[in-house]
Amino acid sequence: MLHKLVPSTVLALLISETVLLFSAYLLAAYRFLDIDPAVWLRYENGAARVSLIVAILLLGLYFQDLYSDLAVKSRFLLFQEVCMAIGAAFLSQALLAYAAPDWVMPKWIMMAGSVAILAVLPAWRILYSGLLMQSLGKERVLFLGSSDVARQVARRYLEKPELNKAVIGFIDGDANIDEGPVVGPVESFSALVAQHKPDCVVVGMAERRQRMPVMELLDVNFSGIRVEDAGVAFEDAFGRVCSQQLRPSHLIFSRELGPRPYTMKIQSVYSFVIAAVGLVLAAPLMAIVAALVKLTSPGPALFRQRRVGLLGKPFTLYKFRSMRRDAEARTGAVWATRDDPRVTGLGRFLRKSRIDELPQLFKVLRGEMSIVGPRPERPEFVNTLNEQIPFYRQRHCVKPGITGWAQINHRYGDTLEDTVTTIEYDLYYIKQLSPALDFYIMFHTLKVMLLYRGAQ
Repeated sequence: MLHKLVPSTVLALLISETVLLFSAYLLAAYRFLDIDPAVWLRYENGAARVSLIVAILLLGLYFQDLYSDLAVKSRFLLFQEVCMAIGAAFLSQALLAYAAPDWVMPKWIMMAGSVAILAVLPAWRILYSGLLMQSLGKERVLFLGSSDVARQVARRYLEKPELNKAVIGFIDGDANIDEGPVVGPVESFSALVAQHKPDCVVVGMAERRQRMPVMELLDVNFSGIRVEDAGVAFEDAFGRVCSQQLRPSHLIFSRELGPRPYTMKIQSVYSFVIAAVGLVLAAPLMAIVAALVKLTSPGPALFRQRRVGLLGKPFTLYKFRSMRRDAEARTGAVWATRDDPRVTGLGRFLRKSRIDELPQLFKVLRGEMSIVGPRPERPEFVNTLNEQIPFYRQRHCVKPGITGWAQINHRYGDTLEDTVTTIEYDLYYIKQLSPALDFYIMFHTLKVMLLYRGAQ
């Protein structure tokens, strides 16, 4: 699962930049310290101080999405983002000067190391995304067919260099494909494979009957070249199931799609522990928020609403109230929309920061929810969505979550198309459910919360 969450190109960049950041401050220590740097590092908390600064810098780069998109689109913007990460490190030093002086980096080491990083890190990023990314041995992909799904996959490969894929082209009769050249017709499949020597053939034919070169594909597969369905390639590229390619037989006969019982038991254990610890730590904040909700608008502090949970069983969800008390008095059950006029001033902040969802920790303790899982929906909407969206009901085979794979990858939407995309993320999560994925989602949720992403 780790290689899907963190591609090898991203991991290599993370390791190289960690070494670079450590080196900058260590060299500054050897240059400006009056004592033996080895003594400072070992006996005066020097190694811990450097590690803390490096961790803050890496988090600063991560929070600006510099590890989710490796393509350098603007050198000025890259320089600006590195400056912001260094600024966060200096701010942390100012706070530590009051809270924990023993953890403060010596002034000249901090300044010299940061200047070196400001000069070297953007240059390394540009070099890595350019020359080095080209020499890392990208997997060469040849597409058989040019269906809509195949084109989406090819476009994703072109937009996301960290996926480490190189599009050779399409074997098809259509000469107008924006995502890559047409290298020849389907009838010449074997010859074209021999000519271009791909590492992988992605099959994405819009019409397969009497056209797919089945025996030739079998020969290619046995020759050591991986043959992959466009739906599988879509899943790996986008991190969500492709509903266009999904068939009931895939769900019935797949050994991978359903959640594993022992994994769900493990999830229940660490969800309970995290919820208990979270409630203890968040209790003062929750008391303050409850008081503010009561003071800023008439009505109760907590909002109660029926939602659909595990196996379609309804339960009562608790949140801090972020809308007017009579929000649905005239309209009935409706989705929230962007800039919804029913949301109060304080409620807008609570929604953006996700603080309104803290009371859901009680539902995790009761076993009705998990920390991570699909977003629970209202029964009024579930009945309609079950009829309109294939496989919607399958998302209820796991407990709903406070946060989830769809929540960190896709904005909350109020359209049927957005809901379909959300279902694709939910099905991918159910298929890949594991502690590693859950903790990755929890870590990423912190960035979503701090940057006010996704909520409406």
